[in-house]
Amino acid sequence: MRSWTKSAAETEAQGARFARARPRDADLFAAIYLSGELGGGKTTWARGFLSACGVTAVVRSPTYTLLELYDIGAVTVLHLDLYRLHDESELEALGLRDWAQPGYLWLIEWPERAAGRLPPADLRVTLSAFVEGHEISVAAATLLGEDWLGRARA
Repeated sequence: MRSWTKSAAETEAQGARFARARPRDADLFAAIYLSGELGGGKTTWARGFLSACGVTAVVRSPTYTLLELYDIGAVTVLHLDLYRLHDESELEALGLRDWAQPGYLWLIEWPERAAGRLPPADLRVTLSAFVEGHEISVAAATLLGEDWLGRARA
């Protein structure tokens, strides 16, 4: 699925669309990889996603803390920003294994910095910035992702 957004509000709206289409089963684990260059809109997309999930707090990129947790009821969203990671072994100190289980949904910015130590993506979101706006491409990587993408298209 490819789309074009001309503003931050439109990019947030696309993230919100995927939040509304997300699997509702608390017994599932899901992961979304958010890729793209600096300024590509990854955090903006995540902000829209989290807002549609009911998060009312200000959503910023967890560039310095590396992660933020958001309890959205039956599911907890783990928002990771791995931009500052120098080596994927640095993830061990974060205790991510504790959150790689049913009842968690991960939004991972810069997943390529630790691909060997992350759970596989259900959805891969690639954002590219241009003068005219952002191109957003979403691809399913699992059966769960295919179902999710299908609901978001509807």
